[in-house]
Amino acid sequence: MFFPIPSASLIRTEQHTAPSSFREGGIEDRGFHDVLSNERTSGHMRKHSQLNGWSSDENEWNEKLYPVWKRGDPRWKNSWKGGQVQAVLTSDSPALVGSNVTFVVSLVFPRCQKEDANGNIVYEKNCRDGTGPSADPYVYNWTAWAEDADWGNDTNQSYHVFPDGRPFPHHHHHHRWRQWGFVYVFHTLGQYYQKLGRCSASVSINTTNVTLGPQVMEVAVYRRSRRTYTPVAKVKDVYLVTDQILVFVNMSQKNDRNSSDETFLRDIPILFNVLIHDPSHFLSESAINYKWNFGDNTGLFVSNNRTLNHTYVLNGTFSLNLTVQAAVPGPCPSPTPRPPKPTPSLSPAGDSLLELGEVPDEDCRINRYGHFRAIITIVEGILEVNIVDTAEVLMPLPQPEDPLMDFLVTCEGTIPTEVCTIVSDPTCQLAQDTVCSPVEVAMGDACLLTVRRAFNGSGTYCVNLTLGDDASLALTSTLVSVLGRRPGSPVRMASGALASVGCLAIFVAVIALVVYKKRKEYKPIENGAGINGKGLNVFLEHAKVKFFPGSQEKDPLLKNQPGIL
Repeated sequence: MFFPIPSASLIRTEQHTAPSSFREGGIEDRGFHDVLSNERTSGHMRKHSQLNGWSSDENEWNEKLYPVWKRGDPRWKNSWKGGQVQAVLTSDSPALVGSNVTFVVSLVFPRCQKEDANGNIVYEKNCRDGTGPSADPYVYNWTAWAEDADWGNDTNQSYHVFPDGRPFPHHHHHHRWRQWGFVYVFHTLGQYYQKLGRCSASVSINTTNVTLGPQVMEVAVYRRSRRTYTPVAKVKDVYLVTDQILVFVNMSQKNDRNSSDETFLRDIPILFNVLIHDPSHFLSESAINYKWNFGDNTGLFVSNNRTLNHTYVLNGTFSLNLTVQAAVPGPCPSPTPRPPKPTPSLSPAGDSLLELGEVPDEDCRINRYGHFRAIITIVEGILEVNIVDTAEVLMPLPQPEDPLMDFLVTCEGTIPTEVCTIVSDPTCQLAQDTVCSPVEVAMGDACLLTVRRAFNGSGTYCVNLTLGDDASLALTSTLVSVLGRRPGSPVRMASGALASVGCLAIFVAVIALVVYKKRKEYKPIENGAGINGKGLNVFLEHAKVKFFPGSQEKDPLLKNQPGIL
C-alpha cells in the first residue's frame, strides 16, 4: 500500500502536540530528531524543504510507549523470537527535482519464519532452523491479540497511538489495522511520517522543494506488543535529488556479436534506444527532444523519437553525444508590473490599476537536460550470409549410414572464422542437432565455402547456418528436403528452400532464440581469454555431448576434402 503522492505545493510543517496524558508518568521530553537521527537538521532545511503530510521532528516522542534503544544495546538480541529481524530500505532514486521518489522498506525474518495471509508471523512447515519443531505454529499472533478484551477494546485507546500520540487511523478499513503488526516511522529533511503496515511499507515524497544533492532517509520499525511497542529494526539509505535527467542508451545491431562491448560493425545500421529514468512518470506529459552527435562528421540530428538508426561507414573510434531536453513544470518568474495604459478623461481613473493586478499564468515550464556519452569502436565484420546451392553427396561404397548434403555458402564482409549449423524439425521449433567448427579453409578475398552436413535419415529439415568471427555473427536459414540413400537420385528442395532469414518471418523468433543460446556457447571465438587452440575442439565436443548426448553422427563436417567444411 503506497502513501498518497503529495502535491507540489509548499506547505508549513505541522506541529502536532501529543495529548497531555502522554506527558505524564515520567515520559522524557525527547524529540523525533533525538530518536531517529544523530544529526540535528538545521532550521533552514525545515523552512525550505517541507513535505506535504509530514510533521516536524521537533515534536515529542512517547518513549514510554515506544522505547528507544541505541546501537549495541543488549535488548536488541531479545527483540524478536528466534533471532533478529533485518530491514532492507530501497528507493527509485535518483529523482529529478519536481518528481516523486518512492521508498520501500521490507522486513527479513529469521530462518523458518514468514508472514501469513492474516499478517501473523508463523513458522514455516517442514523447515528446520536448528531449534527443533515448535508446538506453537505462531511466532506472533496479532489476530489473537486483537481479539483480546484489553488489547483490542476500541474504548481503550491509550495503546492504539503512534509515537507522537496521534491515534491509529480508524476511518478507513476499520478492522484492518488490527492485522498490521508493525509501526513504521520514516524520517528525512527534519520531518517524519508514521504509518502502520505488515512486513513491508512504502512512502512517496515530492521533491519540488528538496535541496539538490544526496539526502538521507531513515526508518525505525516497531512491532506491536500487548501494551507497548518493541523496536525490531532501524535502517537508513541515501537518495539523490538532481536537476539532470538520468539517461541511458541501449545500442543494438544486426550481426553484432556482443553489443555490451560497444564495438559495432561498419555499413550496418545501429539502433539507438534511449531509456530515461522516470519511475514516477514526471516527464510523461513533457515534450522531449533528442539531439544526436555521432562523432563521424555527419552533423547534428534532432528528433522527438526515443529511437534512431545510424550507420557508420568508416572504421575507427567515435565519440557519441546525446542531449535530452524536456520542458517540465517549474517555478514561475515574478510578475513584472507593466506601466498603466493612458486613461481617457471619461473613464474612471481606477481602471488603470487592473493592469497591475493581473494574475500570471501559473502553468510555467522550465527546461531540464540530460546527457549521455559513449566511445564507439567500428570494425569490419560479416555483413550477410546466403546459401546459394544445395546438393546431395554421392560417396563411394560403402556409403555412410546417414545421407550427406553440401551447402554452398557465400558471405559479404570479413572472412568467417567459425561455422555453426542447427538442424531442426520443419517448423524450426525443435532442434535436433547442433555442430560448430572453426573455418580452416583458405578462401582468399572471396567468401565462398561448402559446408557438408549429415542428416539422420530422409525427411524435411529446417537448417540454420551461422558464420562468425570475433566481432560479428551472421545467420541464414533454409528448408531442405533430404531423400533416402538411393545412388544417383537428385536432391529436391522443399518449397521456398533457398530462403534468407528475412523471408522466413514465421521462424525468426525461434531462430533468434536458438542463435542467442549458441552465442553464449561461442566464447572461444570471442575476445575472452582461456579457450583457444586445442581448447576449442574440447569445447565443441563438450557442447555436442551437452545438447545432443544421443547423436550418432560421425564426423559431420568432413574436413578431409579440400575446400569442404
